[in-house]
Amino acid sequence: MSKYIIKVNGTPYEVEVEEVGGGRPISAAPKLRATKPGHTSAAKAAQPQAGKAGDVAAPMPGTVLKVKVAIGDEVKKGQVLLILEAMKMENEIVAPADGKVTALNVEAGKSVTAGELMVSIA
Repeated sequence: MSKYIIKVNGTPYEVEVEEVGGGRPISAAPKLRATKPGHTSAAKAAQPQAGKAGDVAAPMPGTVLKVKVAIGDEVKKGQVLLILEAMKMENEIVAPADGKVTALNVEAGKSVTAGELMVSIA
């Protein structure tokens, strides 16, 4: 049995693949086994997650088209921080509160998953 982590629509799954036969091509599809709910794989843990009130997380998987702020910028509640393309639509991601940008975890062209931390405001 070999174990692999694959991503389907941005969600990582741990799969086990059993080799059938001695070196000849496999004719049957491999058995896939999804991880148990609540199990965190290494691929998922590597992404920063939003947790504080000033954290701005990706609402859905997508690609960052444009970042409109930099670390140290003062922002107002409702100000556009970045543009996220998802499902062929451009979505404005706005500041949840007034404050200063303390962390910027994305750049133009980066793909993000739902819940991934993009910007922190303090």
